[in-house]
Amino acid sequence: MKRYGFSILLGTAITFALLFIMQLLIATGRGALTEASTFRIADFVRVERNEVIETKENKPEKPPEPEIPPEIPAPSADNFDNSMSVSMSAPNMSANMNMGGVGFGISDGEYLPIVKVAPVYPSRALSRGLEGFVIVEFTVTRSGTTKDAFVVESTSSLFERAAVEAALKFKYKPRVIDGEAVEVPGVRNRISFEISD
Repeated sequence: MKRYGFSILLGTAITFALLFIMQLLIATGRGALTEASTFRIADFVRVERNEVIETKENKPEKPPEPEIPPEIPAPSADNFDNSMSVSMSAPNMSANMNMGGVGFGISDGEYLPIVKVAPVYPSRALSRGLEGFVIVEFTVTRSGTTKDAFVVESTSSLFERAAVEAALKFKYKPRVIDGEAVEVPGVRNRISFEISD
């Protein structure tokens, strides 16, 4: 019962306090509506400048004389990639004195590179300015293509995939023994990645 009496008393006090504050605000705000407000007007004056417009005729510049291209030497048969090395076991040689069936034909010969595809420079390595090399080992097939390419050594793993993909596109003249093409396993090739200026 005491709680209800206290609540009613507190509510009445708050109501009278709010009414008093509202009356005070109304009494002090009347003068604000009746006062004449003064405005200041700023006047801007624009000063005209004497502008002179110059016109120029754009004449195209004479293009520079073209440089004489350097002479390119004709490719020779010795111009193969010397960085390619072959890793293979020594051939089994036996002396057969039977002169009737000597197995060397005129068309016999070692495998020779015909097409070497340049690898695509990896964009991540290029953006970092990395240079390096990869040594790839593969098998030259009877048809002159390459297969089973894998990385033997590399300076960065960023170059490995591009080097293997390029090695799988190489073309060779296959090795011919006794007039028949044979596979050559263990062929190694060094592929360099350098940023040219």
